[in-house]
Amino acid sequence: MLMQPGQRGWFRRHGPLRRMLRYIGIFLLLVIALLFGGFLWFADTVTSLKTPDGVKADAIVVLTGGYQRVDQAVGLLRDKAGQRLLISGAHPAASPGSIRRATQASPDLFRCCVDIGYEALDTIGNANEITRWISDHDYRSVLVVTNNYHMPRTLLELRRRDHRTEFIPYPVINADLSRKAWFTEPDALRLMLAEYAKMAAASMRAVIGYSQSDGLRTEQQIETESAPPRR
Repeated sequence: MLMQPGQRGWFRRHGPLRRMLRYIGIFLLLVIALLFGGFLWFADTVTSLKTPDGVKADAIVVLTGGYQRVDQAVGLLRDKAGQRLLISGAHPAASPGSIRRATQASPDLFRCCVDIGYEALDTIGNANEITRWISDHDYRSVLVVTNNYHMPRTLLELRRRDHRTEFIPYPVINADLSRKAWFTEPDALRLMLAEYAKMAAASMRAVIGYSQSDGLRTEQQIETESAPPRR
């Protein structure tokens, strides 16, 4: 079927449809370049993180997600790198005694200087739980203990909520990503891409001012999840 003259105008070389498709293509290329550049920045940030020596702060916080994190945080407390420790995001079924035994810390240290937060469900919840604890104790500088790949997003969420406190990163480095070609390992690449996607989403929320769930358990949820299973 022959096209009408008006229709041919849309498809001509410099017509409006070709021009619109060209703009869309340029926009998509810019988005891809921006995402790729952002991932390179994120990867460089994560692989450059080093565990600081001799660092001290008013207090220490650790985000749960593996006992290695908690072990290092308790070690920092034992070495007097901070006055007090908050373990944020513990599961309600994990008692203080079981956490202490898993870290092989002394009962006296836990009794005097360790607080356990059971409310946080995710990183946003960690940030809310941590900043509230900081405000309650009026701390000014805090060591933040979490995995190196999780550190950028953790600091972003904390600094969004608390502009006054100095957050000092203390990354837990499971594997030295700066010394190996991690991008050739499927598991490491998948982990980095997943964390970068979460970081990008958190950054977008910060830019547009979008707020979501506070990431905290209710008291009823804590009570329900802490109850032993029925037999």
